[in-house]
Amino acid sequence: MNILLVGAGYMGIEYAKVLKAQRVKFKAIGRSEKSAENFNKEVGIPAIQGGLEKWLKQNKPPELAVVAVTEDQLGTVTRQLINTGCKKILVEKPGGLNISDIKKVAQLAKNKKVKIFVGYNRRFYASTIAALNLIKNDGGVISFNFDFTERSYMVEKLLQSNRIKKEWFIQNSSHVIDMAFYIGGWPKKISTYKKGGLSWHPSGSVYSGAGISETEALFSYHADWDSAGKWSIEIMTPKTKLIFRPLEKLQIQKYGSMTIEDYPLKDALDIDFKPGIYKQIEAFFKNHEKLLTIQEQIKHLETYSKIKG
Repeated sequence: MNILLVGAGYMGIEYAKVLKAQRVKFKAIGRSEKSAENFNKEVGIPAIQGGLEKWLKQNKPPELAVVAVTEDQLGTVTRQLINTGCKKILVEKPGGLNISDIKKVAQLAKNKKVKIFVGYNRRFYASTIAALNLIKNDGGVISFNFDFTERSYMVEKLLQSNRIKKEWFIQNSSHVIDMAFYIGGWPKKISTYKKGGLSWHPSGSVYSGAGISETEALFSYHADWDSAGKWSIEIMTPKTKLIFRPLEKLQIQKYGSMTIEDYPLKDALDIDFKPGIYKQIEAFFKNHEKLLTIQEQIKHLETYSKIKG
């Protein structure tokens, strides 16, 4: 297959390591000489300089593509690939810079009959896979809660542009929100509350809400970007409380016990590579299981919009 990896930065390198380990032949494209040199140093494979637009003028469009560019270029690059005839694309979450950008990608993909998948790698964590098996054996989820507090003191120092930071909720917090609802069920009813704002994220900084999922599980969430905290998810079944803190680890508390135990995971791939990426790429090439389609993402944007306020 003719496979193109667009992006030679951090995420491009992480995807390239997995593609190389899976013995997949691919071409990588970066924009700058510096990123191309670093890519070659980290992966041992040269990256083509000059960006996607220049490359497409001189080459046939790829059959498959993985888009791992900076957040503000996700939508633009994906639409370029669609317009030139690429028929199957995996784009890093959330699929565009903001809600409007993601909707443009989805509409164009629909018009051109192109399959677009959005890369939420936490769906493929060993912790997520183990939890889903436990939940199935326990009889399903009865309630869950999650916290998507962002470490504002770190984010404000990042080199990303203010344009990206302004969309931090959809760009970053959607990671934990997608994982929580993927496991517990997406909302059919939800009440949301929001207040505050930060210099780099003026739309809000404190979030709280609750509702009922499509699987009839009660859920609640909280996040306070003005205070201390970190991401976490707790899932309750009739037999077990499942704790993700951090998300790539799993702890359990059994019904009738006060003891919280580490749950053993088959997580070698999450240790050797960026967690979740290996199985996510496998799913992209094979059965698409667990992958989020761009059409599903459009439905989820309604929930994101309500939570964001």
